[in-house]
This record gives sequence, structure tokens and C-alpha cells, in this order.
Amino acid sequence: MTIVVGIPACARHINERPRHLTPARYADALIGGSGALPVMIPPMGEPQLALLDRIDGLLVPGSPSNVHPSHYGDDESLTPDRHDLARDATTLPLIRAAVARGLPVLAICRGIQELNVALGGTLHQNIHDRPGRRDHRGEKGPLDVAYGPKHIVTVTGAVSRIVGADRILVNSVHSQAIDRPGDGLVVDAIAEDGTIEAVSAPNAPGFVLGLQWHPEWRYAEHPDRIAIFHAFGEACRVFRRSLKQAA
Repeated sequence: MTIVVGIPACARHINERPRHLTPARYADALIGGSGALPVMIPPMGEPQLALLDRIDGLLVPGSPSNVHPSHYGDDESLTPDRHDLARDATTLPLIRAAVARGLPVLAICRGIQELNVALGGTLHQNIHDRPGRRDHRGEKGPLDVAYGPKHIVTVTGAVSRIVGADRILVNSVHSQAIDRPGDGLVVDAIAEDGTIEAVSAPNAPGFVLGLQWHPEWRYAEHPDRIAIFHAFGEACRVFRRSLKQAA
């Protein structure tokens, strides 16, 4: 059974030309880890909700941009040059609609922040400025350094069941982080400094998992990362079968 997973894209200007893009590694991980056919969803706002009728899962990827604080009740942006309003206008309604209909959702890095905000939660704009918190931004240098192992997280709930462990070593490339979890979300992973690293929605009608780290990075080299994409793929297949049975 071929499953189709949508990946919302970012809106960028490159050489003064508007582009829609997202890193290729997410599609690679979906193909190799989930057995899914990835399709990119351009950030064109609420009209993209119609695409939810054509896909079996939604992977909300990371990005250098931050969710605009106006979406979670904060008047002032601490990173005014790092926003993507077109993506916000697309992903937030997509996530809410996907969760409501039971469409599997895997949200990574910026994605977990969007998931949290879409469900009514709030964010720390710069977690490294909070007392007692470490700097969760990536190391400077080549990508293998920036996305290399950074710290341990303690995992529970859905994440623990998926990876078969209660502690895993993860990478860390983010400045925003969850403050108050959104409605229906429970915390499934915490860093040693107390930063929320994963959430799930156990009472939602379908698979919902948000991860602050990047399991797509060199996913095939790490059993816990492969397990995450395998679990997401299986959830998409279950969703696809349920639609066929209901037809």
C-alpha cells in the first residue's frame, strides 16, 4: 500500500525571487523510514486544507523561522527578522484540521512549536534566555556538527513505547520551545534542563507526535529515529485502511 504524506513548505526569497521549499532530508526519511510518497504543500494559506482529503499523513518539518508570537498572545517578537507568516497561515489551520479528522501528524522542531500553538499552547521565544536553561541552538560549523548529538532526553508515554527506551541521545537545533502545552497534549520527553522535547495527544482520534529534535537527520543510522518514522508510516497505513473500510 502506497501512502502519501504532505510536507508543508516554507516561503523564502532567494535572489529576490519567491520560493517554496523545505530540506530534502524529510522526504528521504519518509521514503526510507515510513515507506511513504512525500508531496510538498506550498504555503498558500487555508485553501490548502482541501489537500487533507488527498493525503494519508502530515509531516510538519523544521525551519530556521519562528512561529509569530501573535498566534499565542504575545505582543512583542524577540526575533522580528525570523518569521514566515505564509507558513503560519498554512500550517496552523492544517494541523488543527488534521488532528480533528484523525489524520496522522508528525511534527518536528518548528513543527512541534506549530502543533503546540495550533492547539492553544504557548512558546518561549528564546529558550536560551530563560534562567536555568541551556543553549539549545545548533553548534556552528558543518551540518554534521550542527545536527550532531547534543544532550540526553528522558522519554515517557508514546515516545518511550515507540523507541523502546526511557532515555535517548538527541540533537538540538532550536531557539523556541514549548512553554504551556496546548489542549490535549501531554509531555513525552524532557531535557535535563527541563525543556519540553516531545508531546503527544493520547486522546486524539489519530496519531499525533511532536518532537523538538531532528529524527530525520541520518535517520537510518539510529534505531530510535528509524522507529519513529516506522511508527508514523504504520499510523498512516491504518488511517488509509480505515478510509477504505468506511467507503
